[in-house]
Amino acid sequence: MSSRQRAVAAVAAATAVNLPFGTIYAFSVFLKPMEEMLGIGRAQMSFVFGLATICLTAGMNLSPWLYRRLPPVAVLVLAGSGSALGLWLAASANGIAQLALGYGLMFGLGGGVGFILVQQGVNQTLATSGGLVNGFVVALYPLGAMIGAPLFGYTIAAFGLRATLAGLGATVLVACLFAAWLLQRADIRMRDPGVQAGGAIDRRWPLFARLFVVFFLAAAAGLTVMSQAAGIIQAYGGRTALALWATTLITAAIAAARIGGGWLVDRFPMPRVAAGAHLWSLAGAMLLTFWPGPLLAVPALAMIGMGYGFMSGSVAGAIARYWHRNEFGRIAGQLYIAWCVAAISLPVLAGWLFDRTDGYGAAVLVAAGGNLVGAWLALGLPRQGEAAR
Repeated sequence: MSSRQRAVAAVAAATAVNLPFGTIYAFSVFLKPMEEMLGIGRAQMSFVFGLATICLTAGMNLSPWLYRRLPPVAVLVLAGSGSALGLWLAASANGIAQLALGYGLMFGLGGGVGFILVQQGVNQTLATSGGLVNGFVVALYPLGAMIGAPLFGYTIAAFGLRATLAGLGATVLVACLFAAWLLQRADIRMRDPGVQAGGAIDRRWPLFARLFVVFFLAAAAGLTVMSQAAGIIQAYGGRTALALWATTLITAAIAAARIGGGWLVDRFPMPRVAAGAHLWSLAGAMLLTFWPGPLLAVPALAMIGMGYGFMSGSVAGAIARYWHRNEFGRIAGQLYIAWCVAAISLPVLAGWLFDRTDGYGAAVLVAAGGNLVGAWLALGLPRQGEAAR
């Protein structure tokens, strides 16, 4: 294969893997039918999703260790098989323990392993840092949720929850087998031979720590919107139909912003892109604070979510600029710990504040403060990476 064909194969493999795994963002579709099927409460379902988030991050950090020791094809087949088995266990679950094991642990862990592996494979085929391509790869998760949410709604109504979960398991397995075939056919390696990897975080700890915090602050605000958009809009007076429509729109805006963030970092210095992402999110928070209402809540929440999307796409592109591509998967996995912490911090705090104030105004102000600090810290990032390919 030519270099271009190998790059196309790597992106196709990433698309095949990330779209079905991205349905983890559509978990809310399973809430009510799962609670009715198993006779469990919302707190227990929140535990399952939290476990899936933690295991997804653990899989991201396990992936580099695996693909450096085993053929990437074998790792991807293992991840897909484990996740599919986990979803089949969840489909046959009769209690919270089996659901947590199948969906939370096995599906989450396999998704994290696959996500970093295909991202590393994509970067091994690029002649340049490829911010736009990396932005597209990370945008596949919300795109998967956009496709999955209405599809799951239909299949649950038509065939039932258990059949839907079993079908998702089969889809994950077939997608991973197809992606593994593409990686094998394109002979994509996970690292450049002769280039020593390891210790990159230690050598560039101040950069990593600053990028970690900047990413965390954007993700905390954005994930609060992603997880509670419908509830926030309803709290500001919006009806159910508006809340559901707006949730789809906001998810689409975040996916587009992830691609846009990668495109921007190809053309502008990372400090400006990252600071701009935070300021865009801050503007959305201020819009909602000064002009609260259901109609303005939709564009305001979209702006907050897009700030996170811009940051997510630009961070993926920035890793390829700040570190050698052999290190991409390891650095990305470490940075995505910030995403995991963000998912269980401000969204939880927002729910706690809502219970005590019967509104989201305080949570929006907390998010705005984080964006302000994030913009200031972002301006201290290096303008370009020092690592040469």
